[in-house]
Amino acid sequence: MSAGSPAPPSQIGPADYARSCVEAFVEGRPAPPAPADSFYDGVAACFCSIKKHGELRGCIGTLTPASPCLADEIARNAHAAAFRDPRFPPIGAHEVAALSYSVDVLSACESCGRDELDPRRYGVIVSAGGRRGVLLPDLVGVETVERQLDIALQKAGIAPEADYAIERFTVTRFGEGCDVACG
Repeated sequence: MSAGSPAPPSQIGPADYARSCVEAFVEGRPAPPAPADSFYDGVAACFCSIKKHGELRGCIGTLTPASPCLADEIARNAHAAAFRDPRFPPIGAHEVAALSYSVDVLSACESCGRDELDPRRYGVIVSAGGRRGVLLPDLVGVETVERQLDIALQKAGIAPEADYAIERFTVTRFGEGCDVACG
């Protein structure tokens, strides 16, 4: 699979699969079997985002694939977003009905300059001295390159005046109920 331009699944979408994984994990069960679709057999990095009443409740992902297939990558990152995002307490059973999910499947990262960024189109990675900050593209409230870089630098603990490297990537975003990329 070419990350960033995956063929859409023909059945259950990635965000729906992430939901089913989290619901199983909350109940103490393992992730359900992946949907029977070649889409999930490909190898790609992804981020799983969980929101509660429209507010972020967890978001964890990978910049390079860490699992042998996308289904495992989604299950792994859904678990981490639900239970290991350091910004939030673990998700409890009482919250499950109020949660919504999205999955971003990433393209390969490429080095770039500040002038080659567009916060609507590209996610960004900043790095310096072993620190790294990541921000997905097309986020509410992130309208400018300066804002995108400021947030990524803050997440990494890198001073804005420091020397840092910039990389960019694209995503194919899937929302719940979408077996094709949702805009």
